[in-house]
Amino acid sequence: MSEHSAKPSTATAATGRPRAVKAVIPAAGLATRFLPATKAVPKELLPVVDRPVLQYIVEEATQAGITDVLLITGRGKTSMVDHFDRRPDLEARLEKKPDILAAVQRPSELADIYTVRQPEQLGLGHAVGYAESHVGDQPFAVLLGDEFVKLDQPLLPAMLELQARTGGVVLAFFEVDPAETKRYGIASVEPAEAELTDIGEVVKVTGMVEKPKPEEAPSNLAVLGRYVLPGRIFDAIRRTEPGSGGEIQLTDAMEILRNEGVPVHAIVYRGTRYDTGMPLGYLQTVVQIAAEREDLGTEFRKWLVEFVNADTAGGSGT
Repeated sequence: MSEHSAKPSTATAATGRPRAVKAVIPAAGLATRFLPATKAVPKELLPVVDRPVLQYIVEEATQAGITDVLLITGRGKTSMVDHFDRRPDLEARLEKKPDILAAVQRPSELADIYTVRQPEQLGLGHAVGYAESHVGDQPFAVLLGDEFVKLDQPLLPAMLELQARTGGVVLAFFEVDPAETKRYGIASVEPAEAELTDIGEVVKVTGMVEKPKPEEAPSNLAVLGRYVLPGRIFDAIRRTEPGSGGEIQLTDAMEILRNEGVPVHAIVYRGTRYDTGMPLGYLQTVVQIAAEREDLGTEFRKWLVEFVNADTAGGSGT
């Protein structure tokens, strides 16, 4: 573990541009929606069955070939780093339980974890700005700490390829019901250049609207918490004035770059997205993943059906 690292990227795409090899996970928020549970336990460590949310996110990054991860942390969140450290005392007690031992050791084997503390939570742009000394002027990925995608339906590899080709900002979108646009940042888009369409469902971003009314929304494409950004985003963040909520918004910094001619594209993601940022989404994520587990799924689904049927009939479900 280390506080900072700024090794230059050596990976390149066919264009000769550097490919992002580092990821930044902003995780300094107070998680007020989950209080009092998050008073002492970071929201990012809330378990989804037997793995914390944060581990799923780091696994998503490493699956895409990123093994250098910077956590933007806050006061009272050192346990996030501890999760990815070794526990020799615990491991010694698990020598005769190889399956559990492997699960305990896995977090420390995923990636090199670095940290920097954000003293005040003044917006996503403000948080990302703290990654500059770690990232330098190289492109990097940003993975928000409360959502992740299904590992067998990856998103990040296509985003990394797209950014390496364009050198610009790359976002990820997912479709929402038009009536739900008021809950999300919504994009206005146009068709992408023909030479980019082999990467996937790529669109060119022409603007962003924060939580528009359904009748005013330019599309039904909502922002998913994944970004691949060029190093020049840090200069844009420094030039960004406080916006919504008096905070430094990453969206505003990206808009500065777009207005200066930096290309902005997005991948439209059609796979499974898990959103643990609110209690309902967190519970849905736990149920979905538990129901799909080979070791738990059959019995859990059976119980779940019985519980729902009993509840519908007015019973206790127990």
